[in-house]
Amino acid sequence: MRILLVEDDVMLGETLQSALQIQHYTVDWLRDGVMALHAISDQHFDLIILDLGLPKMDGMSVLTAVRRKGISTPILILTARDTVADKVNGLDAGADDYLLKPFDLSELNSRLRALIRRSSGRASSEIAYGELRLDPQSQSVSYQGKQIILHRREFTLLHELLENTGKVLSRQQLEQGLYGWEEDIESNALEVHIHHLRKKFYPELIKTIRGVGYIIEKIKP
Repeated sequence: MRILLVEDDVMLGETLQSALQIQHYTVDWLRDGVMALHAISDQHFDLIILDLGLPKMDGMSVLTAVRRKGISTPILILTARDTVADKVNGLDAGADDYLLKPFDLSELNSRLRALIRRSSGRASSEIAYGELRLDPQSQSVSYQGKQIILHRREFTLLHELLENTGKVLSRQQLEQGLYGWEEDIESNALEVHIHHLRKKFYPELIKTIRGVGYIIEKIKP
C-alpha cells in the first residue's frame, strides 16, 4: 500500500514516515505543493496525506487541482486549521477525511484503514480469501487457521494483490507499492518475494501472466 505524504514540517514528516512504514505502508514524502501535484499526476498512490500549509502551492490548491484532473485517490487532510469553515471547504473540495493537528498516531492509522475499506468497498478491514485471512489492523495473516509470519514487504505485496483480486498488476505497480523513491531495488527482488509467498501458502496463490505481471485470481463460486 503506497502513501504519498505531503508535509513541510521536517520533524513531523520524519515521524509520520517512520510510523507508517512500521505499519507496512510504503511512504514517499514531499515537502511542497508543486512537487506533490507533479507526483500525483504522474504516479499511482493508494492514499495521500496532505497538509494544507505548504510552500509554493498550498494544500487546498493541490487538492482542487487533483480532483479537477479526475484523480480519485483517497486524500486525508492534515492541518492545524480548526474552524468549521475550513473543514467544510476541504471536504467540499474533494478531501475524503480531515484530521486536526496535533493528533494521535493510532487515530491516523484508524482513519487510513477506514479510507482503504471505503475505497475497496469492504465493511471490514480484514480481507478473506478462501482459507487465507489478512488483517491490516493487527498486521496479521493466517492460513487454514494458523498464523503465518511475513516480512514487511511480503505482507505489503500480499495485501496489494489481495486488494486487487482479479486484476493483473504489473511489475512497476507492485515495485512502486513495495519501495519508496530513495530505496534501491534489486532486479529480482519482486520474484523473490513472490516465491516466498507461494512457499508460505501454496504455489497457485499468485499466478504469473508472462510479459504483463502477477495476479491473485477471484475465487470461482
